[in-house]
Amino acid sequence: MCYRRTTPLGGTRSCKLARIALRWGVRQLAEAAQVSTQTISRLERGEQLWGGTLNGIAQVFEAAGIEFISDDDGGFGIKINKPNLPPSAR
Repeated sequence: MCYRRTTPLGGTRSCKLARIALRWGVRQLAEAAQVSTQTISRLERGEQLWGGTLNGIAQVFEAAGIEFISDDDGGFGIKINKPNLPPSAR
């Protein structure tokens, strides 16, 4: 599956924007999503990734409170919500 706007992450720039908004480095996101740092770098460069990999990364962002938004004019962004973390992780 190619990394496109139809993925749960909203686009390459949105992914990097979300990571930076959370103050996470590439290593932190990779560990949380259980992927390699090279996978995160490939994602942020817009390279092709498997659909399951993209969904896993999207779930990590969603659990951290990130919502990906876009509009019909090609705009993009993120909304930061309250994280859906278990009480012990807050």
